[in-house]
Amino acid sequence: MSQRPPKVVAQQQMAQSRHFCIEQQQLIFSNGAERTYERLVTRGHGAVLVVPLLDDDHFLLIREWGTGTGRYELGFPKGKIDAGETPLEAALRECMEEVGYAAQSLTPLHVPLTLAPAYMTHRIHVVLADGLYPASAEGDEPEPLEVIAWRWDNLDALMMRDDFTEARSIAALWLAKRHLASRSAT
Repeated sequence: MSQRPPKVVAQQQMAQSRHFCIEQQQLIFSNGAERTYERLVTRGHGAVLVVPLLDDDHFLLIREWGTGTGRYELGFPKGKIDAGETPLEAALRECMEEVGYAAQSLTPLHVPLTLAPAYMTHRIHVVLADGLYPASAEGDEPEPLEVIAWRWDNLDALMMRDDFTEARSIAALWLAKRHLASRSAT
């Protein structure tokens, strides 16, 4: 069944911060139903999340403070795409800033992922970084990040950890695993 998108009959900004804008939209759906929704509109140029492959057996994770959860979390390096940067350039920069490596090869793994499409406009590009070599860049983190090498053959243990809960990192992990399996099959 092909549906037409709803018609936006009114839209207004409700609140704004440095990073986000809360917007209210009044919609009329193709069946005549009318609804008012609020959405979080992301400012900027999108974001990247990097799966850094240390070698055939290991990938790199970082432990950093998660203000949303109020605790340190394990996840992959990530960050915003700066003005004038491509997603791959941002991925390379974030990899150098957060784990201290550059990559010989950067591979997009999926179309940009959404976080919560019912109420957020945010999209994140997932990139596999391969052929790592030491290279660092100054980042914007308030404290040094702990970098952890994790074995591919120990994914079950990672999935059971109470500090590896971020859906973006979990999705990226499985996208990377699928990509690497198809790469080794050829």
